Amino acid sequence: MPDHLTALRRHFADLRDGTHGGVVTRREKEALFRSAADLLDPVARRALTEVDDALLAGSGTVEASGAVRSAEGGLEAVWTLGWPEQRQTGIPPVTLRAHYGRTFHHPHLRGATVGEWPLNVFTAEDAQAQLPTLRAIVTADLHNLVYLRDFRIVPGVRR
Repeated sequence: MPDHLTALRRHFADLRDGTHGGVVTRREKEALFRSAADLLDPVARRALTEVDDALLAGSGTVEASGAVRSAEGGLEAVWTLGWPEQRQTGIPPVTLRAHYGRTFHHPHLRGATVGEWPLNVFTAEDAQAQLPTLRAIVTADLHNLVYLRDFRIVPGVRR
């Protein structure tokens, strides 16, 4: 099974079993979140730095919060990429956010504005290069459909 589907299956199994990473209590889940934020830090910084290097001529600044208590009482870790033109226009920076809401069963990832991807496919190679993006879209969509109902709509994770 591809890695992105293994992670989604694990996510749905947590819903089914009432656990997250094998733990049950909020305190244990928060400890796992803090560990996850530490593990994600170099990966998030890499993704943002790649954009800075390739598209912003190295003018950007990557910042990271580490795992901190969020305004609503949960936990979050935020990585941002800001650059002069973005700051001048007053729009938010490119953002990666890991968050574990106070009432959530388990944490999630999101961006600041993600919802649309550009489609510029003109060759078979262009189409193949879209596979990681298509996987991310499909995985997020299935996750959101489960959120609208419940994990039982996915036969592969029912007991």
